[in-house]
Amino acid sequence: MRIAPELALLLMVVVGCGVKDGTAPLYITGYGGFNIPIKPEFDATLVAWLERGGVFAIPALRGGGDLGESWHRAGMLHAKQNGFDDFFAATEYLVREGYTKQDRIVAYGASNGGLLMGAAIVQRPDLYRAVICEVPVLDMLRFDKSSAGEAAVDEYGSPTKEEDFRVLFAYSPYHHVEVGKRYPSVLMMTADSDDRVDPMHARKFTAELQARSGGGPVLLRVEKNAGHLGTDAMAESIARIADMYAFALTEIGSVGDSMR
Repeated sequence: MRIAPELALLLMVVVGCGVKDGTAPLYITGYGGFNIPIKPEFDATLVAWLERGGVFAIPALRGGGDLGESWHRAGMLHAKQNGFDDFFAATEYLVREGYTKQDRIVAYGASNGGLLMGAAIVQRPDLYRAVICEVPVLDMLRFDKSSAGEAAVDEYGSPTKEEDFRVLFAYSPYHHVEVGKRYPSVLMMTADSDDRVDPMHARKFTAELQARSGGGPVLLRVEKNAGHLGTDAMAESIARIADMYAFALTEIGSVGDSMR
């Protein structure tokens, strides 16, 4: 798999206090949809990760708005797989360049980025040690049937059209979980009152993984009385982020290694 030429210029990497020897844990995230660009911003929640020698990366994926509408169209509708491939290629690049290795990689994505995480789980289970998947779209044959899913038809295509159905089924994460396959450890996060992405996506996919995966643990975290991406209350936000880091550090084995 080759990285898109433009992506080499659009991969933001922040290195913490560790040494570039291939052992640093990597936290990689992406979105790649709806013409939304990745913009530089300060995120105080990353400090704890970087102080422990972690690496943080955000590749700008096709489907986003980083290079204009042509970049968006190169990763939407029937070209949606391009954005997934960019994410995998960016991860492989960081391994190849000696930043990390596969069993030290945690991937995170939310909403459309949660779809990206679903694709990472079922398409490249060998590449990620753990995946945090938040308020995701995962059943691509029914996403338009509930909540605000119908509004995403212009981005994903319509399951009611044969040509779109074939493409959607080809990458729909929910429909490609295999019995006994070793999948990454997964923390699935949703909210019981999400009116943008139906919580059924997270619940169904979690149940499917728990029943079929031969890999790591699969956990479901449901935030009560909260909508898309959780509540604005500070205490609940801190608890959510703490759970994410606790899961990530546990899965990569933080005790006695470079995260100490």
